[in-house]
Amino acid sequence: MAQGAGNNAFRDKEKPQAVRMANITAARAVADAIRTSLGPRGMDKMIQTGKGETIITNDGNTMLKDMAVMHPAAKMLVDLANAQDIEAGDGTTSVVVIAGSLLGAAERLLGKGIHPTIISESFQRAATRAVQVLEEISVPINLADRQTLLKAASTSLSSKIVSQEPKLAPMAVDAVLRIIDPKYASNADLKNVRILKKPGGVIDDSEMIDGLVLGQPVVKSAGGPTRIEKAKIGLIQFQLSPPKPDMENQIVVNDYRQMDKILKEERTYLLNMAKKIKKAKCNVLLIQKSILRDAVNDLSLHFLYKLGILVVKDIERDEIEFICKSTGCKPVADIDSFHEDMLGSADLVEEVSSLGARYTKVTGVKHAKENSPRTVSIVARGANSLILDEAARSLHDAMCVVRCLVKKRALLPGGGAPEMAVATALSRDATTALYPDSICWKAFADALEVVPVTLAENAGLNAIKVVTELRARHAKGENNVGVSIKRGGVGVMGAGDGTTTSTGEGVMQPLLVSTSAIELASETVKMILRIDDIALSR
Repeated sequence: MAQGAGNNAFRDKEKPQAVRMANITAARAVADAIRTSLGPRGMDKMIQTGKGETIITNDGNTMLKDMAVMHPAAKMLVDLANAQDIEAGDGTTSVVVIAGSLLGAAERLLGKGIHPTIISESFQRAATRAVQVLEEISVPINLADRQTLLKAASTSLSSKIVSQEPKLAPMAVDAVLRIIDPKYASNADLKNVRILKKPGGVIDDSEMIDGLVLGQPVVKSAGGPTRIEKAKIGLIQFQLSPPKPDMENQIVVNDYRQMDKILKEERTYLLNMAKKIKKAKCNVLLIQKSILRDAVNDLSLHFLYKLGILVVKDIERDEIEFICKSTGCKPVADIDSFHEDMLGSADLVEEVSSLGARYTKVTGVKHAKENSPRTVSIVARGANSLILDEAARSLHDAMCVVRCLVKKRALLPGGGAPEMAVATALSRDATTALYPDSICWKAFADALEVVPVTLAENAGLNAIKVVTELRARHAKGENNVGVSIKRGGVGVMGAGDGTTTSTGEGVMQPLLVSTSAIELASETVKMILRIDDIALSR
């Protein structure tokens, strides 16, 4: 600091540039790290967490969330993937790759001496124009058209480990259609779909159940029933075991008659509880897990079995809301408020044992209220927990794609076609635009070509040849031509349209995924470009 003010002023001139370059380099490093996992031929990443767990995934958001990213600018890209996951649920890898490519374009423009604010504002205008172009080339859909929804879900699953499984795409589509009213819905709440992971079998053994599935088996220790028809379901949050004093204290018994009396009291207490439960016409009892003492003991189980009540214990706290939504029962915290109107009803509750796993299945649920939300449970099966976790993530992504189509009922061709169409339109606009848009829009357009380039590279095709051909076909106005993995080159992506004689490959993606990817990526780039200093706070 003591080298004189002149030197300092000179150094400070270069500092903003150095900070900006460091930010861009760090963010691009993150984008390049997950770029290889884009598309149907993309690779998977194996991540070892700090706890020593292993995750194998192809999902951009999961990869970034579990990577140890230190640089603050790189963390912005992690947040970007998360934002895309919340908004659209799919396209998390694409959004980071696009952001990385836009930062590369911005770096080249900065090298030409254009001011970062001018670049970021011009990019923002380009993004707005890009969304317009995407909306122009999108095709409106009807939610009753199941085939089209299946194509969109299959496209989402094509890049995952589970892409060969024929059952997952229909399962995702049916699950979302089951929980909404297709005529009026403007969104789907995926909290109403519960995925239960059970190791054993293969992914193809997964099934969707219209009703409720509990991961816990029925308690059989007292020989109680394992199947109840016309079930009345009660959900209790208190314990069916002898009461204990709140504080640590001892009771000294110096007479066996007193001992007998205590045991008798316990029996009477538990028997009265069991009778009250039976009196409310309850024949299926779900008991919440308790950390203070046993939720049920053998004696109370024996009484419940004598009264013909099926018992499932150790219900987790976070399952309570879903169970209440599914069966229409209400949680009861005290035996005195256990009445018939707190119960839910179902046609059948039974324990299912399949492929080495036991769980409880509730089907034929009747709702008291007409407009109460419908729920669906999916039992996911797989050889081990790694495959199971990835199958559940893939299912969630596919359901998010269907949810996007509920929110915004329009589809785009996939395979890099939308990005290429936007790039072509922006390049065309850039030739007639004024400075700075003329130069920045061209750079923005070139940056968007990263998606088809990466798709081609990951599939082992000649990227330059493929993208040049794509550019030529898009310039002729063939908007739904993209990178075709099946043909090893360029092909028609969507359902095929009037301009081309060939039919499409059925590679479709929701409009919302692409528009939110471009909007979010350009916003993040704008933020990174506007940073000119990093200060550490105490």
